[in-house]
Amino acid sequence: MNFEPVLENKRVLLQPLQLEHVDALLPVALDPSLWTVQLTKLETREDLEKYIRKALADREAGVSMPFAIFDKEANRFAGSTRYMEMVLPHKRVEIGSTWITPALHGSGLNKAMKFAMLQHAFEVMELNRVEFKTDELNTQSRNAILSLGCTQEGIFRRHMITSTGRVRNTVYFSLVKEEWPEVKQRVFGKYDF
Repeated sequence: MNFEPVLENKRVLLQPLQLEHVDALLPVALDPSLWTVQLTKLETREDLEKYIRKALADREAGVSMPFAIFDKEANRFAGSTRYMEMVLPHKRVEIGSTWITPALHGSGLNKAMKFAMLQHAFEVMELNRVEFKTDELNTQSRNAILSLGCTQEGIFRRHMITSTGRVRNTVYFSLVKEEWPEVKQRVFGKYDF
């Protein structure tokens, strides 16, 4: 399997994440508003370098495919995302560790990016299931995941500890291969990606 695919549509280019992306992603990564309800917190260049090195090690181990997000409309790098928690023998992945500059929240970038990732997951990788997880307190993320046509499956109570030490409840969502054709048409068919 290709662990460094390039995913692209009219709006977004997802490039395999590399250390060379540090300079382009640093202005986004240092925005503290991105990390208020995340498990990690990036505050310095060294934090971002460590974050990317860990993502690259996970890719090398075959459990993750991290990407740098390039917004073609804004002509700039906008953040990062990945396929993670990959369990290929069971044909499932999670889409997560997504952070996008707040300046582009609500711009359609996230929907274009998720479309590219879901399409690749179901139509190229031939997966059975794509999962999403988020902090119960992250209403913006929960609404964005639901807008993708995903099903909320439940809440794992006292599931993880955030970078601030808060114990979080985690909301689980999924989309399965049998749902993808209908979701592709109903949710994404109105967009010109």
